[in-house]
Amino acid sequence: MMKVVIIGGTGHVGTYLVPRLVEAGHEVICLSRGQSEPYLPHKAWDHVQRVTIDRTAEEKDGTFGERIRAFEADVVTDMICFTLPSCMQLVDALRGHVQHFLHCGTIWIHGHSSIVPATEDLPRAPFGDYGTQKSQIETYLMQQARQYGFPATALHPGHIVGPGHKPINPAGNQSLAVFEKLAHGEEVTLPNFGMETLHHVHADDVAQAFQLAMTHWSTSVGESFHTVSAGALTLRGYAEAMARWFGQEPHLTCLPWDQWCETVSEKEAAATWEHISRSPNASIEKARRLLGYEPRYTSLQAIQESVQWLIEDGQIQID
Repeated sequence: MMKVVIIGGTGHVGTYLVPRLVEAGHEVICLSRGQSEPYLPHKAWDHVQRVTIDRTAEEKDGTFGERIRAFEADVVTDMICFTLPSCMQLVDALRGHVQHFLHCGTIWIHGHSSIVPATEDLPRAPFGDYGTQKSQIETYLMQQARQYGFPATALHPGHIVGPGHKPINPAGNQSLAVFEKLAHGEEVTLPNFGMETLHHVHADDVAQAFQLAMTHWSTSVGESFHTVSAGALTLRGYAEAMARWFGQEPHLTCLPWDQWCETVSEKEAAATWEHISRSPNASIEKARRLLGYEPRYTSLQAIQESVQWLIEDGQIQID
């Protein structure tokens, strides 16, 4: 049994990771900003120590790393680190005091992929603050692991989905109206040729990868892994599959980017650009080989479970 601290443990991945670890016999301490509840109830949470912590304030006064070290955990899993200084403060405090440190990154570290599916060792071209910061964090952690023996592992999810979470839709944004149009057999307009890609993953499969990284310590330390489904989806293929899942034949139209932007709000266009400009398509062969990672859900299965939950919750109207 190990003592495991999870920073940001009530989020979507933590909803599944915490019960996995409790059921495996580990002592779990869950840190969160407030009294937020996990997305799904589970009896395992009765055995979890819940701690409220203001990371931003404690990082500002330089006490956050010391606070985490005081738990004397064997494993620290950081689900909510977004800047290099934030990561460095924590690593400095935990150096020599932790057996394993796991960081949640993102496949946006790749930016534009030159070869798909992208492998972890390809040259990076990240852009935008989020992907660039996450790439810097991974580079730093791998250096600390390989040169100085800090036991770090980085795991990079794609578009996380599951009950309680809105999936990125076939138009590349989070408008639920796209699913409603597909459910009603209405025409859906996609940008360009609809051949850009999205790479979803179920939150429980991400949790599986984190648990496997802990289990396979010797092959995960000093390494980074993609944690996505086995295959990305094109926008067109995604839209066609969802229309048929609703019992409809797809009616799709494609427009050049500038024209397509005129059909949606500025916010939706910006979100779509963020996704399709990267068109993530990541390989999981390394995680399969070194961790035994095998996602239970395809991208479509994960999305459909999310959409079904949204229908039952009344957020998507299909009648």
